[in-house]
Amino acid sequence: MLFIVCIQATAQSTAWKPASFEIVKSNYKTFKTTQYAHVFSGSKHNIVRLAPELQGLMGIELPLDKYKNGTNTPLQLKFKEPVQVLIGVFQENNSEYLQADKLQNAKLILENGLTITGLPSVNVYAVSFPKGTQTINFGKGLFAVLGVVKALEKLEPRNANFPDGKLWNPTFIVEGYSDEKPLFEIIGGENKPVIDEGMSGTEGIQGGFEGGRVVKVGDTYHMFPTERAGEKGVDYYYDRVKTKIGHWTSKDAIHWKRESTIYQASGTYAVTEDDNPMNDRRAAIWSYMPVFNEKANKWYGYYLAYTVSKTIEPNHSFGRIWRCESTVEGINGIGGPYKDMGIIMEPGLDSQPWEGRQGVASFFPYQVGDKYFGFYSGAYPFNSWADYPKKSGKGWFVALAESKSLEGPWLRMNKGLEPIKTMHPLFVENPIVSQLPNGMYIAIFDGGPDGWGHHLPNMIAYSLSADGINWAEAHYLPIETKVDKWWDIMRTPLCLIPEGNDVYTIVYNAIDLKRRFHPTGMVKVKLNKDVMESKLKELKK
Repeated sequence: MLFIVCIQATAQSTAWKPASFEIVKSNYKTFKTTQYAHVFSGSKHNIVRLAPELQGLMGIELPLDKYKNGTNTPLQLKFKEPVQVLIGVFQENNSEYLQADKLQNAKLILENGLTITGLPSVNVYAVSFPKGTQTINFGKGLFAVLGVVKALEKLEPRNANFPDGKLWNPTFIVEGYSDEKPLFEIIGGENKPVIDEGMSGTEGIQGGFEGGRVVKVGDTYHMFPTERAGEKGVDYYYDRVKTKIGHWTSKDAIHWKRESTIYQASGTYAVTEDDNPMNDRRAAIWSYMPVFNEKANKWYGYYLAYTVSKTIEPNHSFGRIWRCESTVEGINGIGGPYKDMGIIMEPGLDSQPWEGRQGVASFFPYQVGDKYFGFYSGAYPFNSWADYPKKSGKGWFVALAESKSLEGPWLRMNKGLEPIKTMHPLFVENPIVSQLPNGMYIAIFDGGPDGWGHHLPNMIAYSLSADGINWAEAHYLPIETKVDKWWDIMRTPLCLIPEGNDVYTIVYNAIDLKRRFHPTGMVKVKLNKDVMESKLKELKK
């Protein structure tokens, strides 16, 4: 409710008009004051909430460390007319941050006017300066220069009520907004869902889609989403329990036809709290990953089956990974039917507490040389086995298993002692791996929601690896910069499909919080090969 009030309070505000200025005798860069903008040079701190009055102004990237420790060179700006410089003051009472009482000729115009990841709440002050070259030197401590407006611009004070940036911890790199050149340019896509409620094929799917994979065979896209089927007249929470794995096809990744049901979950709730054979261990089925095995000349499918609790969070528990095979040989046998070949990973003696109550929560295999690796995941971790089966924490993690073949056996690497936290220390979900033209491995995955009490990037993410084992820090794709944002919470990318001319297709699932049905979208990105080569060199150092 508070979030809705905040939106209503700012809805009538309009952007202030910028005044021109010139930076004198320094190499400081400017930035456009928008959501996702990285505010300081040499840092990953970026804007995740912003009062509309500030939108589109021109800020200045100050060197964060130098301002924090007081070794900065005073900033000089040249104005053609009298102006008001908009200064962001962090609400932290220590010497690393500029204190508001050090400002002269200033008035508070926006309380909690924006949120910058990893940093305290920000109040915005307007500081008046005359025409000419002026020195912006308020004393020691970090502040943000968010824009310059004309002296006559009418600035109405108010409280924007945006939250503390320390809730977003750690900070993260948004593609195209940091000091780094972007690997991918967002070039466009559909401005609305490509599969939405009421479209042909969605009958009987109450809650829409989440997870799975899209592959392209010849000129046809094949999608295997988790269909959150649920039942009519039953609470929406059951959408996560009574699931299906569907098979959909398309010629353009926009217009889709439902072909068949690959699997149907039972939707039966557990009768015990622990991982007990009395429970139906296929109560919910998720995350179907088709992979073509050239040696066997057939499609394999890897999917997740859960025990489902009605009263314990998370209701998805004790995940098991099943492998199945198409009964139709060849690349065109992708539609199946499929037969189960057994469980390849499950909770057991080699599990670790970080895998948690929900692990094993997903699986994706890929080849590196003559070996195979597979991302497997855990969620709702236990601090120790003494916390089993109900006392779990929060966190979504991945680690690697290895095998000599796609059939297995699959063994947790290093006995699963530590998840891979180099990608993101708190949230990596459903990674899908492929290779870029220079052989570099790329994992595209769900970067985590900014919702339900989680303060995460809320964007599609990718991570890079030179060897398929060691993975770099995630970068996040702000696709709403080129596609109308119809979602509140971004969820899972289902593919990164090369289309030629360095263009790739991403099909994704997302959530509109006003609706029960979770739609599917599509976006196109373009690879920068020069950046790709420089990234590979960095990873090999």
